[in-house]
Amino acid sequence: MMTRPSPHVPGIPPGLALLVAVLAVSFAGPLVRFSSAAALVISAWRLLFSVALIALILLARRSLTGGVRITPRDWALGMVAGLLLAGHFWAWIASIQLTTIASSVVLVSTQPLFVAAFSVAFLRERPARRQWLGIGVAVGGAAIIGWGDFRVGGTALLGDALALSAAVMAAGYFTIGRSLRQKLDIWAYTGVVYGAAALLLTVAVLASPDVPLTGYPRTDWLVFLALAAVPMMLGHTGINYALRYLPAYVANLASLGEPVGATLIAWLLPAIREVPSLQTLLGGVFILGGIALGTLGFQSRPGDGEGDEDGEDGDENGGRGAGVHGNGSPTDPGVDGG
Repeated sequence: MMTRPSPHVPGIPPGLALLVAVLAVSFAGPLVRFSSAAALVISAWRLLFSVALIALILLARRSLTGGVRITPRDWALGMVAGLLLAGHFWAWIASIQLTTIASSVVLVSTQPLFVAAFSVAFLRERPARRQWLGIGVAVGGAAIIGWGDFRVGGTALLGDALALSAAVMAAGYFTIGRSLRQKLDIWAYTGVVYGAAALLLTVAVLASPDVPLTGYPRTDWLVFLALAAVPMMLGHTGINYALRYLPAYVANLASLGEPVGATLIAWLLPAIREVPSLQTLLGGVFILGGIALGTLGFQSRPGDGEGDEDGEDGDENGGRGAGVHGNGSPTDPGVDGG
């Protein structure tokens, strides 16, 4: 029987972790511009180096699980989350090759809608009206950026379908992460998930005869390392940290700030100097407004996180938390609801 954990104040405020994470993830796009490698290779090495860094952390603390027993079900869900993360990367990359970047960005940015729906269906976490409004405004901002650049039919239609599937897979990844992070500490969770994603992407590269895994110049290897250290370890890991304390739809909505941050970095960075259009800036304002509306002032309930991040206070059987398929006590974090 699951026990309710004692109230816990996170070592790092979840809101601050999300802010730093979104800023870190925003560097992914500009960094990729400095690499000549295929996108699939970049994704694979980005995760492989991240797994190596996490392995060093786990070895340094001499505990692979943080003192928490990982059940076969936990392993299975973690592997599924990793496969969804890898599938998200692959589908989004493939969509860009078949449709316009704007269409791909808009469709993949619908993921907060799917995350909210999955949260209601599987986690019993229902967004308040304010969160739904914030999601709508942010997705509308993404639509403004891509307005007039949609294509239909032929390969473009397939590309659009892949971009939409990337949104669905990202939503599944966030939903499972919200469930498992109630029990697993950040390093045990990311070790399993990133490891599964890295394995799948590496196999995909090896299965592609025209895409070599090695033999790249020094600049590319520096980009791979930078992508692992900043967008993955600070970015994605920061979002996964926040998932312990905040509903998946809040963390995912905040992540929509990535294209806005990437646009500003590409604009300000002298080596790139991509000046955004007025339409892009307007859409960015709506995205940021939607994020602010749906996340600012949101308070996680006491006990939403179980124990310390090092697992010292974690209950072996998993604590409260939202469980996929409704396991665990239902929660309703609809704070600030209208």
